[in-house]
Amino acid sequence: MDLAGTSPVLKFEPKEEALRQYGASISDVLNTVAIALGGQEAGYLYENERKYPIVVRLSDQERSNLETIRSLPVGLGTNTTTPLSNLATSKFSETFGSIYREDANRRSAVLVNLRGRDTESFVNEAQALVEKDLKLPQGYYLQWGGNFKNLQEARNRLLVLTPLALVLVLLMIYAAFRNIGETILIFCCVPFAWVGGVLGLMANGLPFSISAGVGFIALSGIAVLNGVVLVNYFNQLKVQGLSGHKLVLEGTLIRLRPVLMTALVAIFGFLPMMLSTGGGAEVQRPLASVVIGGLVSSTMLTLIVLPILYSLFERKFSVKAH
Repeated sequence: MDLAGTSPVLKFEPKEEALRQYGASISDVLNTVAIALGGQEAGYLYENERKYPIVVRLSDQERSNLETIRSLPVGLGTNTTTPLSNLATSKFSETFGSIYREDANRRSAVLVNLRGRDTESFVNEAQALVEKDLKLPQGYYLQWGGNFKNLQEARNRLLVLTPLALVLVLLMIYAAFRNIGETILIFCCVPFAWVGGVLGLMANGLPFSISAGVGFIALSGIAVLNGVVLVNYFNQLKVQGLSGHKLVLEGTLIRLRPVLMTALVAIFGFLPMMLSTGGGAEVQRPLASVVIGGLVSSTMLTLIVLPILYSLFERKFSVKAH
């Protein structure tokens, strides 16, 4: 019967009476076994300036052959040997290995390294199969940890930090313009950017991850910056007496270069991250894909949709001359 948590071990028990008869010691037996199974350096091989050790031991096939091990010669003197079976009994036996504990409970872990798919979908699929086919004995339970646990914890933190970041952005916009309508108008740049961020992930075949979530937060700030540049200049032109179609057209054309520069600098800065394939690419690519895709969409929509919305609600925006 196989016992859970056990593994086969080659066990040697010395024959004390035989050791006394042959005049041998336990160390003679142990040294023979150690050399045969573990190996021992017998010299060195020199090749030019390189030095290679010469190790003497049994081959892989012979080390698993119990009869070969029992016939190993044990040195008794200068020119006398006797088989190992005369001095000790050898057999394979089942024995318990190390028992790991965590929080006063015994623990056994199954490690999985994923390639080519996201962690969450794999764990969801694995959980469904385990619940269907695996019946645990009483007192046993499963925990899904590692990257999946870190993902859940980071997602919970993002659920708090993301609304907080957006509220702070709203407050800073309102502090700059002191107008609820203009604040809402500029904040419309955020969904403009998020649309492109989602499309950027889909175009690169990437799932939503924590790094992608961080990318959406960074993207929101850059998109709002472009909206602030446009609306602020619209207000300056309005103070100068311009209005309607002429105001938004002239303001958009003059602020076209600053808006494009802001977007292109970030796009070219994140482009190597989006195209990376080496170490850390699983973190860099989602963040860069979100930022680049979002900047493309937010820049286009900010230059087209935002001026149109401003012209529609221009009369409701009261601007004071500074």
